[in-house]
Amino acid sequence: MCLIIFAWQYHPDYPLIVVANRDEYYQRPTEPAHIWEQPEGILAGRDLTAGGTWLGITPEGKFSAVTNYREGLKEGAPCSRGDLTTGFLKSDISAEQYAQKTIYRGDQYNGFNLLLGNNDQLIYCSNRHPEVKPLPAGVYSLSNQLLDSPWPKATHAKEALLPLLKISLLDIDQMINCLQRREPFADELLPNTGVGIELERMLSPPFIVSPDYGTRCTTVVLRDKKGNTTFVEQSYRPDGSAGKRSSFYF
Repeated sequence: MCLIIFAWQYHPDYPLIVVANRDEYYQRPTEPAHIWEQPEGILAGRDLTAGGTWLGITPEGKFSAVTNYREGLKEGAPCSRGDLTTGFLKSDISAEQYAQKTIYRGDQYNGFNLLLGNNDQLIYCSNRHPEVKPLPAGVYSLSNQLLDSPWPKATHAKEALLPLLKISLLDIDQMINCLQRREPFADELLPNTGVGIELERMLSPPFIVSPDYGTRCTTVVLRDKKGNTTFVEQSYRPDGSAGKRSSFYF
């Protein structure tokens, strides 16, 4: 997962609203969103290389999502970051307890940002800024640096979504469109994460298209105050055109 815009306790009818783009190599095998048999009941896509997920939710309202922390070329770590989300969704401990355990063993992973929540609390943590942060009500952006870092892609997507959150009836198509910009931002606006300016350019828009890497799907999660969940995953082909759309309601 590379870009998440989310609202927590902000909309009067939907305590949790998430719009997220997953960027990945096209050749990395993936299962689209589905209800897992093992661990039972998790709704998420699945990375078939490491077995975890980038974003998922349970019928009880446990939610988790992860992004990579971009910091140039790093040596591989022993554990997959996708296991962090799966581990929480199948656990029986609170989001705060899980975050504390995760930070304690954070050196086993490459850089990550992690969201952990349920119906009552949403937690942010990162092994690049080892603090467990319960989030107050608000609208947030999370890309490949720390929470609310002012990267152009994150700022653009958040500003596009904000007007939609002021409407009582949420439009999923419009929410997906908030993360569709494909034009790179000007060089002077880009972060320096150690990957070189050409790669910074390619990775700068919310929606990425390149010969071997790009935006694989957009996911919208809506959890209303009655505990009902809407989960929509729009997948994309390597040329950036829309592929299959899957919708789940429970």
